[in-house]
Amino acid sequence: MDISMQPDSSDYRPRQRTPDSLRVQRARQRWLLLGVAAWSLAGCERESVMTTLSDAPRHPPAISSASTQDAQGTEDLNPRLLRRFKPLTIEASSNVSLVHLGRMLYFEPLLSRTGKVSCNSRHPLTSYGTTATAVAVGIDGRRGARNAPSTFNAAGHFRQFWDGRAANLEEQAAGPIENPAVMGMTAEQVLKALRGVEGYRAAFAKAYPADKAALSFNHVTGAIATFERGLITPGRWDRYLLGDHSALSSRDKDGAKLFANLGCMVCHTGAYVGGSMFEKLGVQIPWPNQHDRGRAQVSQNAADAMVFKVPSLRNVAQTAPYFHDGSVAKLEAAVRLMAYHQLGVTLDSSEIQDIVAWLGALTGDIPREYIRRPNLPAAVRP
Repeated sequence: MDISMQPDSSDYRPRQRTPDSLRVQRARQRWLLLGVAAWSLAGCERESVMTTLSDAPRHPPAISSASTQDAQGTEDLNPRLLRRFKPLTIEASSNVSLVHLGRMLYFEPLLSRTGKVSCNSRHPLTSYGTTATAVAVGIDGRRGARNAPSTFNAAGHFRQFWDGRAANLEEQAAGPIENPAVMGMTAEQVLKALRGVEGYRAAFAKAYPADKAALSFNHVTGAIATFERGLITPGRWDRYLLGDHSALSSRDKDGAKLFANLGCMVCHTGAYVGGSMFEKLGVQIPWPNQHDRGRAQVSQNAADAMVFKVPSLRNVAQTAPYFHDGSVAKLEAAVRLMAYHQLGVTLDSSEIQDIVAWLGALTGDIPREYIRRPNLPAAVRP
């Protein structure tokens, strides 16, 4: 569940938040790029990886593999490139009662003032956790200022929300509930609503048997976060990383090589192919819409203007529209804009299609049984 409204004085603010310096992120990126260049030059194999983003070639050469081919005779991806990524792992809680409680709360509209908005109505799990709207919609049809990211795989992100104002899923779950324009409740109102439902009193007691005050707001957000940690979607890319070389097509592999050559993997890396750092939107060429200042609204640091959390590319082919403002409807256009504004590179249509093909391999399998809509406790609902 995610809050996509612009922060204001009434928004939820996590306590003990430490501002992140863009300078630190820049230094980290420079060292990472130097490291990529070092292992590229040290090897005896022919590899072409950019050493700086500004030096990106218009038509970068393909990355050579380690002279291996798959069963179809297609050149495989270099193992040293693949070390930048990891397959997804599912670490669902062993507390079945807690997971079940979190699942019920995720689908529960009683957590909103109108009794009509739930986490799932804003992040429908059968649709890869997105509503396909440019910005999120809250109670009374109120529209936010930012696109609502998917809740799938969010557990692996280093911060939550586009501006990173929440440190973890527990803080993230509290934000929309307490935002007047999203779900419009206070912690006290949430507890009053849930305590009036016998089924929830029993469910909290079963999920938190060691706590006499089992039905607390911390446990509400904790249960939702526990359920969300199981929203993991491994797919073809993971099967390839685990050794199934037939999981990717020849074009998928070409797209992955081009993605690496351009330098995209500097930010979109790791198991979640992103979600692990902040970056300025418009590194090489300024982003057209400068209205939303991103991370600067949280850190109050001018250097963080237009800085956002790098989104995960998991399921990106299924989660349009794109960017923090939901301004781009097509994945092909998003790829073109990223190459142009972040790298200063103009891609031709064939290159774009290659990258889009590989991004399609990041589409995972929705855990249908895990997300099955639960039977909610009997209660008076609008």
